[in-house]
Amino acid sequence: MKHMPIWMHRYLAALRALLVLTLLTGALYPLVVTGIAQLAFHDGANGSLVEKDGREVGSALVGQNFTDAAGRPVGRYFQSRPSMAGDGYDMLSTAASNLGPEDVVDVLPVPGAGGEGRRSLLTQVCARSRAVGELEGVSGARPYCTPDGVGAVLKVFPAAGTPTRAVSVNQACPAPPFVAEYRGVRVECGRPGESYAAGRTVPVRGTTVRAVVPADAVTASGSGLDPDISVPYAELQAARVARERGVPVERVRRLIAENTTGRFLGFMGEPAVNVLALNLALDGG
Repeated sequence: MKHMPIWMHRYLAALRALLVLTLLTGALYPLVVTGIAQLAFHDGANGSLVEKDGREVGSALVGQNFTDAAGRPVGRYFQSRPSMAGDGYDMLSTAASNLGPEDVVDVLPVPGAGGEGRRSLLTQVCARSRAVGELEGVSGARPYCTPDGVGAVLKVFPAAGTPTRAVSVNQACPAPPFVAEYRGVRVECGRPGESYAAGRTVPVRGTTVRAVVPADAVTASGSGLDPDISVPYAELQAARVARERGVPVERVRRLIAENTTGRFLGFMGEPAVNVLALNLALDGG
């Protein structure tokens, strides 16, 4: 060994370091962390699974849809917030839409071209708000949304100076534009396939001052797996759930309160309602 070349000593030292680090970080550390998790946080470490009648029905940490085979909300259950994870709450496809607040212009589908177009984040919010409003029997209107549930956005030409043309770009012809004119110019409906990129984007607030439908009812969480909804969204659904189940709405509201968790450490975040736990409490009588 004394007469081995210097480079051989270096290779052996590197191999020993590799073996030691592999043992420490690849075996001992995971075993210690797993052991601590199982002893101190057994339920959470195993997925916080929820059982009913001896079978697993979900996780307290992961949301799920309460819809029928056609994707329609089941009236007797509280509904979760939207999810962009696969077809909804798919743990293998956890993701957000990655669309920002300035994403307000749709790509209209061209008839016969085979494409589906692309809905902007604003139109997604507007469509969800309208759907929730119809489900709960309240107004689904919100600022910057048209009555037919798309973003109230104009493209104005020229981009600077006195307008000579205005187009409601998210309302495909022959739909009537949400406003008849803009600064003295007649507003046109959007024509699929026509480019309006050169125009100035003008979102129109409208007359709605404050939306009835809460924000978490129309926006997806960053992970797409959020199991909770806000207390206002739960309370909005209480009347519909009570009516579908034929029970007093006071009883439903009491269950909401019982399944509401407070702010983390008393001051971080907002109170939240676990949808799965609430629906199981309803089924439990």
